Amino acid sequence: MSFWETITGSDLTREWKAFEARAAALPDDHRAAWEQIKGHLLPHADFTGRNLMPILDAALGLLEETAADGQGVREVLGDDVRGFCTALAGGEGARTYRDRWREQLNRNVARKLSRLGG
Repeated sequence: MSFWETITGSDLTREWKAFEARAAALPDDHRAAWEQIKGHLLPHADFTGRNLMPILDAALGLLEETAADGQGVREVLGDDVRGFCTALAGGEGARTYRDRWREQLNRNVARKLSRLGG
């Protein structure tokens, strides 16, 4: 990956398109599960989303393997897709981008208030 790709994110765009092409080949129920997985994992992304690419690749690979083996989505993911995604993202209480932004905002406000009071 070149510096330019890193800065512009073109590598992520290319990777994302490859994910979507792979997902398009899945059966309907597996494709629906893929959409749910994306929706539940994206809040755990960092600013660029680069941290989720290996996790999304592994989840899509799991869906591809189970589809090839003829297994249903429920057999693999169970009834709790959100719980499955939470486990992939690092367990219950894993920080989301909202948590990181809230912490940053609190630090900035505290710093500004300390300058005013001091």
